[in-house]
Amino acid sequence: MRYAYLGPAGTFTEAALRQVASPQDAEYLPQVDVASAIDAVREGAADFAVVAIESTVEGGVTATLDALATGTPLVVVREVLVPVQFALAAPHGTALADVRRISAHPHAWVQCRRWLAHHLPGVVHVPATSNTAPAALIAQAGERSAELGFDAALVPPPAVETYGLHALARDVADNPSAVTRFVVVGHPGDVPAPTGADKTTLVVHLPDNEAGALLEMLEQFAARGVNLSRIESRPIGDALGRYSFSIDAEGHVADERVAEALMGLHRRCPLVRFLGSYPRADALEPTVHVGTADTDFVAARAWVADVRAGRTT
Repeated sequence: MRYAYLGPAGTFTEAALRQVASPQDAEYLPQVDVASAIDAVREGAADFAVVAIESTVEGGVTATLDALATGTPLVVVREVLVPVQFALAAPHGTALADVRRISAHPHAWVQCRRWLAHHLPGVVHVPATSNTAPAALIAQAGERSAELGFDAALVPPPAVETYGLHALARDVADNPSAVTRFVVVGHPGDVPAPTGADKTTLVVHLPDNEAGALLEMLEQFAARGVNLSRIESRPIGDALGRYSFSIDAEGHVADERVAEALMGLHRRCPLVRFLGSYPRADALEPTVHVGTADTDFVAARAWVADVRAGRTT
């Protein structure tokens, strides 16, 4: 299998990919950004893409949410979790006092901003395309690293050794418990069988922009006992005030309560895009409330059938 991912080597995305398939068993295809990784699947250059979708610090990864919300439909088939920490690395011979400009992916910068404000007040952010892109640039520049336009970089700890850099500081992230959730994205096909600890991801457009429209959408889940583990609004892009919702629901499309909720959304909303049902990485089973188990829905439908047939009242 061919896997597209945000490269170059050593990114957190590659760490997620290694949980999915080893480099001995799969072809790794590094990409310059998330959109390119997803497009590689759509265009047939890759079988799957591994992309970040959510972090404990920044919430949803908008590049991934937007890429999956439009275009040729793709689905999530798996998720993996990766703990996230950062090191401040630089070419050998650089001291912390020499650092005036730091290259970092925007998400890395946000996750380290309190440490930076305390230890390097006034330092300038130089955006990078990935967490290891600046490390690769330093390694390639060699003795000409002064021409790069930055003095140091925020990188995953393994990248320090991988690219032969000098660690000015380690564990510089503000949140030591930070975790990023990655998903494996592929073409639609057979939905993975339910495990009892699953998620279903959707994109939903509201039927109209009026009071109560969001409540009506959310009621489709609440009335069936389906909990939402994530819901985020994203602009549709065709007019101001028009938003879609990216949703993670606890459960599987094969679960009666989830299927009923999807049918309710399909009746009410102009667009419902199914982005997959797949096992939860943390294996946490949802709470199934009284009256929302599969047997409850089956029994209720059987009762209605009996009423229609005059077998009961």
